[in-house]
Amino acid sequence: MGTHVTDLNWEHGALVIIDMQNDFSLPDGAMPVAGAMEVIPAISDVLCQARKSLVPIIHIVRYYKPDGSNVDLCRREQILSGVTLVAPGSAGAEIVSELKPDPAVGRLMDAELLISGKPQKIGPKEWIVYKSRWGAFYETDLEKFLKDQGVDSLIFMGNNFPNCPRTSIYEASERDFKLGLVTDAMSRVYEQGIEELENIGVTMLTAARTVADLKEIL
Repeated sequence: MGTHVTDLNWEHGALVIIDMQNDFSLPDGAMPVAGAMEVIPAISDVLCQARKSLVPIIHIVRYYKPDGSNVDLCRREQILSGVTLVAPGSAGAEIVSELKPDPAVGRLMDAELLISGKPQKIGPKEWIVYKSRWGAFYETDLEKFLKDQGVDSLIFMGNNFPNCPRTSIYEASERDFKLGLVTDAMSRVYEQGIEELENIGVTMLTAARTVADLKEIL
């Protein structure tokens, strides 16, 4: 246990990986984000140790229905015009292979289950949760789910810092979770954003330090 109320409590921590889906993360995806592919190895290293340490892992994902009904206003016209982006059941919506419990698995995600609001369990302590907007807590049961797991600390990784991860971190702060950000496992991180998060008590980490901290739990 740390000496400050914002210090991470690793024994009650969980990893949150945001939007590491093919369409957003790979060069041939429908909307690749700069730097997303480059953070895959760091995220993979952390996940590998978290699975060994049986630390909860939550993959947060998006789906855009072709009718635009669950799409942000800023992208709705694009989807309604016929653009296919993280469509339910598509290969583009899948979590990148390197981050799955078994990289050899092709189609892993159950779109119908996830869109219904239920978490999909994919490992002993690993789940996928769907969100319909930037924030992972917006109109989801994520807060209750995490607290039911005894989680009070969240360590964020993923894609694309200015949008979904940043929003989700602020939402988590409003719910009194202790927070960490793995800076080399997050795309499009910038110095002012780091400073602003530090000002609300977010701990900055590296993948190497996170792996070392996770090993301490064993």
